[in-house]
Amino acid sequence: MPTTIARIDRPAAGVATNPVLRARCAIAIVMLAAAGACAAAGTSQAEAAGNRRIVDAAFQRWAAGGNGFFNELLHEDVVWTIEGSGPSAGTYRGRKAFMDRAVAPFAARMATPVRPVSRQVWADADHVIVRWKGEGTAGDGQAYRNSYAWIFRMRGGRVIEASAFLDLPAYDDVLRRVPAPAAR
Repeated sequence: MPTTIARIDRPAAGVATNPVLRARCAIAIVMLAAAGACAAAGTSQAEAAGNRRIVDAAFQRWAAGGNGFFNELLHEDVVWTIEGSGPSAGTYRGRKAFMDRAVAPFAARMATPVRPVSRQVWADADHVIVRWKGEGTAGDGQAYRNSYAWIFRMRGGRVIEASAFLDLPAYDDVLRRVPAPAAR
């Protein structure tokens, strides 16, 4: 039995009234849509895997003693939000603003820098979620431990948006308790 292929721009006579041909057309449309969705999902999965690798590698370098985590990972125009309430909560626009107003004042009060001691990393397309625990020693000798959940939106291998969740009272306690070093 010969097969008839109908052109999409001009359906063959009888397609609209023939239930078998309508079913075949419907199946073909569904298969094309599914193929497109699979291709898009493959791209999202590849993008997610790449983003996850980038973030996880940056955390590994940080845990091993590296100190370039934020400069390496954050886009120059990042929007970083520390969620919650308290003196440190808020939104910082730009890597420099975040570093100057959130990272540097805290780091200056630490005798040993905070290092990730455990982490879990998940990714979905352009979003990466990192749940991690950090430890360090404050300038007054007291241990600092905190749990974090950071949600990143990535573009071009860099974080362009971040939402940070942490135990803000513990973080703010270091800022309140440990005096800032004298300016040179």
